[in-house]
Amino acid sequence: MGLEANIRHVMPYVPGEQPRQKVIKLNTNENPYPPAPGAMEMLHQMDPEKLRMYPDPEIKMLTECLARRYQVRPEQVFVGVGSDDVLAMSFLTFFNSGKPVLFPDITYSFYKVWAELYRVPYTCPSLDGTMHIRAEDYCGENGGIILANPNAPTGLYESLDVIEKILKENPGVVVIVDEAYIDFAGKPSAVSLVDRYENLLVTQTFSKSRSMAGVRIGFAIGNERLIRWLLDVKYSFNSYTLSALAILCGTKAVEDETYFQKTTSQIIATRERTKRRMAALGFEFPDSSANFLFARHPKYDGEVLFQALRQRQIYVRHWNQSKIREYLRITIGTEEEMETLYEALEEILKS
Repeated sequence: MGLEANIRHVMPYVPGEQPRQKVIKLNTNENPYPPAPGAMEMLHQMDPEKLRMYPDPEIKMLTECLARRYQVRPEQVFVGVGSDDVLAMSFLTFFNSGKPVLFPDITYSFYKVWAELYRVPYTCPSLDGTMHIRAEDYCGENGGIILANPNAPTGLYESLDVIEKILKENPGVVVIVDEAYIDFAGKPSAVSLVDRYENLLVTQTFSKSRSMAGVRIGFAIGNERLIRWLLDVKYSFNSYTLSALAILCGTKAVEDETYFQKTTSQIIATRERTKRRMAALGFEFPDSSANFLFARHPKYDGEVLFQALRQRQIYVRHWNQSKIREYLRITIGTEEEMETLYEALEEILKS
């Protein structure tokens, strides 16, 4: 028997392309604006001596700062290396019943990768005709639930009434609400429900609204027991997850609420203008509450549009998957970047 018989094989997640050349990069939902000024200053002011020592394994400074910001107790906050790390730990911690975990058939594709990596069975209910979930699809026997809200790549937000219905019907399993894009929604976060539902875990990230994708910070808020169980797995896996620099920069970013509100408002305003401009060009898309649009043109092939934009050094995201192959996911960039996109699309559509 060869080596391969004992190797764990998985189909890995494929991240968005990170081109080395100068392009208009609208393919990975990064924030087009710089991080908060305080976070930038910390890069220059940090004592190099801190890099010699291990960082705080409890991440106390940032945990307490997040607890104040979201009006919860520090014991209700878990911090990890980006929300992907937090979600991976959550799969490992909470989805062990042997029953299938539920998540939509069109959603963040990493969910399926983690499920297969950890040998977690899963079922993927279809979205409805408007690309929303059906709450009743998540009310049968299962081993746990994970929902992105707003969903990716559709950008659609589900009301807290829908989330609550699912929580009430599933008291014996953990329900994870992945809110990577919630700060662009202008709608309530499920964090408001954590004290009422002990089975709810809400995850968020610094990669989108806080312009810190390169620093890798994510966090979860939930019942104290859920957080304790997550920490037990973390300390069994890697005690020193977040770097000293990330802890300091992350704290400064959370403290600057004014800058946070300013940049998220800018992106929301640009997104709404983008909807109007794209509709005028004949594109169709769900009414996004995220920092991207999921758009298709009824007269043009999605792959053709993707390649035509790429030839013009404009990168967007395209999946060659049956249900969504006609769609492009387009990150909201600066006003100047979006104007360049509109001009390119006008040129492509006329050719």
